[in-house]
Amino acid sequence: MSQPKNKKTVHIISHTHWDREWYLPYEKHHFLLVEFMDQLIDTLDNDPNYKSFHLDGQTIILDDYLEVRPERREKLKQLIEQKRIYVGPWYILQDEFLTSSEANIRNLQYGIKDAKKWGNVSKIGYFPDSFGNIGQAPQILAQAGIKHAAFGRGVKPTGFNNLVSDADMYESPYSEMNWKSPDGNEVVGLLFANWYCNGNEIPLEREAAKKYWDGHLEAMEKYASSNHLLMLNGCDHQPVQTDLSEAIELAQELYPDIEFIHSNFNEYVKQLDHQRNEDHLKTVEGELRSQHTDGWGTLVNTASSRVYLKQMNQEVQTLLESEVEPLAAFAYLMDEKYDHDVLEYAWKILMQNHPHDSICGCSVDEVHREMVTRFEKSKHMAESMKQDLLEKLSKHIDTMSFKKFGEDSIPFAIFNTTGQRRTGVVTVELDLKREYFADGVHRKQLENYRVDNRVLIDERGSIVDYEIEDLGVLFDYDLPKNQFRQPYLARRVKISLEAQDVAPLSHQTFALVIGEKKSNTTNRIATAKNVLENDYMYIKVNSNGSLHIRNKATDQVFENLLVYEDTGDIGNEYMYKQAPQDLPITTEGLQASIKLVEDTPIRATYEIMHELEIPESAEAALEKEQQELVWFSGRKAKRSKNTTLFTIKTHVSLERYGKGIDIQVSYCNVAKDHRLRALFPTDIESKVHYADSIFEVAKRNNQPSDQWTNPDHSQHQQAFVSMHNGGKGITIANKGLNEYEVLRDDRNTIAITLVRAVRELGDWGYFPTPEAQCLGDQYAAFKIFPHVNQEEPAEVYQQAYQYRIPWSQIQLPNQVGSIPASHQYISADTSKETVLTSLKASSLTDDLHMRFFNMMGHDGTVHIGHNNMVEQYYLSNILEQQGETLVESNDSITLPVAPFEIATIGLKVKERSE
Repeated sequence: MSQPKNKKTVHIISHTHWDREWYLPYEKHHFLLVEFMDQLIDTLDNDPNYKSFHLDGQTIILDDYLEVRPERREKLKQLIEQKRIYVGPWYILQDEFLTSSEANIRNLQYGIKDAKKWGNVSKIGYFPDSFGNIGQAPQILAQAGIKHAAFGRGVKPTGFNNLVSDADMYESPYSEMNWKSPDGNEVVGLLFANWYCNGNEIPLEREAAKKYWDGHLEAMEKYASSNHLLMLNGCDHQPVQTDLSEAIELAQELYPDIEFIHSNFNEYVKQLDHQRNEDHLKTVEGELRSQHTDGWGTLVNTASSRVYLKQMNQEVQTLLESEVEPLAAFAYLMDEKYDHDVLEYAWKILMQNHPHDSICGCSVDEVHREMVTRFEKSKHMAESMKQDLLEKLSKHIDTMSFKKFGEDSIPFAIFNTTGQRRTGVVTVELDLKREYFADGVHRKQLENYRVDNRVLIDERGSIVDYEIEDLGVLFDYDLPKNQFRQPYLARRVKISLEAQDVAPLSHQTFALVIGEKKSNTTNRIATAKNVLENDYMYIKVNSNGSLHIRNKATDQVFENLLVYEDTGDIGNEYMYKQAPQDLPITTEGLQASIKLVEDTPIRATYEIMHELEIPESAEAALEKEQQELVWFSGRKAKRSKNTTLFTIKTHVSLERYGKGIDIQVSYCNVAKDHRLRALFPTDIESKVHYADSIFEVAKRNNQPSDQWTNPDHSQHQQAFVSMHNGGKGITIANKGLNEYEVLRDDRNTIAITLVRAVRELGDWGYFPTPEAQCLGDQYAAFKIFPHVNQEEPAEVYQQAYQYRIPWSQIQLPNQVGSIPASHQYISADTSKETVLTSLKASSLTDDLHMRFFNMMGHDGTVHIGHNNMVEQYYLSNILEQQGETLVESNDSITLPVAPFEIATIGLKVKERSE
């Protein structure tokens, strides 16, 4: 019997939103998880009318439970196969903006892979509590075959926990909408308008149930675009409502004209699609960041909470996706094993730090202490794999061209694992002589061994400028594959050279050989007092430590870049709140100490010292306000009148062929309750700017919406933020500094947050977090790229991406090898619009996959030349599934990449040798 056309159906979906760690440390939440899962399994076993449970869209919950209850694995698998528990598609519920493009993809890849092993994948892009949503999510989900996304934040004005308000500025009139990514892909977006607990704890008592349902039905109907109403029975760490079946029966009895079903997301979206009227749904485009609100509840300042976590995350992500995986692909082409298991282990340890309350730095101190350990564990595994891969690759590289320069030649290789040609200073440590303990050690001979009688040459024998630092005699050891450890002493040096125009996905080989090193006294970079200069730019360090930069190609000038600003912060780990009557303290009027600390033909560096007198903390009233749960935006506490000396050391470096200025900042944070930023006045006339995000260089307005009342308009970035207007431009790249703001001044100043020191978690109670003050030694690294006329922004963006990726290098033996001293492992070239984000082997097929995205609004290209190890190229997707064949054999291909497209190409490698 068909349902009446206008009869409403309430889809009650049971779930729990399981923050793996947050206001309790992981193991305390873990204990509660075991209790919860036991209760869920018992409920499903004992109540056949309790239809199903949505396990929060993340498969890691299963792993965590089975660590304690391994004997319940088969029972869990049975319930998942029977579609009584829905799992996936994610491995964890990440913060989308603070994890890299490829980390978001790995999360989906491993989540779907694991869910399939369990026997059932929930086909819903689940973002229940993400602090805003990335613009490319619809394209990512569409490529994974997912047509719907559910999210709790980012669209239309909402109150605390997204309670529906009566404000009239809505981005969508309904909870349902079409959500379009920049490339044009769409999914159906489902906003949890009354949060993901709008069906929590349904009453079983008749009078209470009537009151409950009258209010909840009205709230759901207010924004529903169809007769299918979504009700989520659960909340954060919510136990199972074991009497839900009876509560649903009572609701059906009370409201016979409405159908109440214990549903699941797969069924709900199926029914929604049958009835949904596309003409009635509004399309929202790109990023969902709650911009049409008052700005006090966006949680965006989690981008600067505990900056040290973001820096560690960026380092380990980069190590895995931009160093280890490409090197593993190189070695795979040399017939070496590709170890999927080790990579998955390292990625999963890293991703355990990616849940929103973890990577956002908005949990109790114990959580973030454990995160540091996880970062180190993932890093150590990745570093070990990288070293192993470099050693395997080193056995294949021919170095015989250096033999004619003597048996004492010391060859080494540097690797460019990026997708663009690369120029820059590389630092390599080399052992000039080793003596193993097994052979007897003569330390004195090592100490007397000459290190100053060598020149550096490339494989053609051309002399290359380099600088050398003697590291002395050091202890080290080998761990051979076939014998016991081998300790030794080595005479070690550190050399720096400027590699030029190294091909993408390649290595280049050099050697130290016996010869007289000549001093290069011409072409100095430090050309005058407090001046750095090369062919591209002129930099003057002003007396206050700020920078005057002149672009030689355009004569465009930037004045007073790199002023430091300190303000009071009486907010919390989620949101910045400047203290009342607080005037920024800056270095603009200070006299800086400036000295030249590096002066070589390939690089020069000035050290700048600032000493600021700043308040030591907020006044005592702040702690009282926090204990009394005064909401952060209404606090009145000021900064203390007691001050402390705050010293900032800055290194400003320019390389001979560099088109950007390297900045290294270090300081000991001795103050509490404050925010430190670096300011870059651009003086560029533009109403918009650009920020690197997830598979997107997002175009954002400098001015917030009319509804925005928060004085602060901080925003997320990944690799860089950029401002340009065609005639003048500047891009500021960073390493792990995820927060910036374009100030609403008359200079379009870009402010980069270096540290934000606060004392409480915030949110729903009083949770002191003294370690969120980030006291002690801190550092920051960023790079300034002035644009030149002949360079479009895309070319500068490519350099900004390269800035985050270290060169890889290894010392080589003198040997005959199967590949030449300079070798491109995959002949691939991209247009300036197209960025390589991944080169790896798929665990599904063992085929190599290359992923790119187009940064710009016009077509880009990928050209892959003749590669003898490849027998077929095909189109793929973010799950690395085989699609349309592009070309058979090793013929070259040129693939167009549409504006803002994420494109993946599969490379089927020829049969491996046994």
